[in-house]
Amino acid sequence: MEAHFYNVDVKWKSDRKGEISSSEISQKLEVATPPQFPKGMGNIWSPEHLFTAAVSSCLMTTFLAIAENSNLDFVNFECSSKGKLEQIDGKFLMTEVILEPVVTIKNESEREKAEKVLQKSEANCLISNSVKSKITMISEIKLA
Repeated sequence: MEAHFYNVDVKWKSDRKGEISSSEISQKLEVATPPQFPKGMGNIWSPEHLFTAAVSSCLMTTFLAIAENSNLDFVNFECSSKGKLEQIDGKFLMTEVILEPVVTIKNESEREKAEKVLQKSEANCLISNSVKSKITMISEIKLA
């Protein structure tokens, strides 16, 4: 497969806040230092949130592709996630991302397949495979 590039621009606006954009996407996104840091701002996406979101959303998109290829009959996918920021040896690191996906299926007979699809999705998520953070997945399969 040929290499793909994803273009992102960031532009400082004021204080500790900027804007993320891409020539490939019509939406822009405000981003700021999180409130846990000096002069940080609440209620705005932070790099830490975006990092966690990248891992979580990659799990979802990987799950959707593998579920389709596996003919998994599911009715819903949701995933709560938590990114853990720690200071180690004087450096801030996102040390862990905890993923809590919930897959809802119609039939109990699909449970084993759903579990396998989730495991395969975790193993093949390109973002998870690209970061050095620990990725912990606590999954749940529910019946509709």
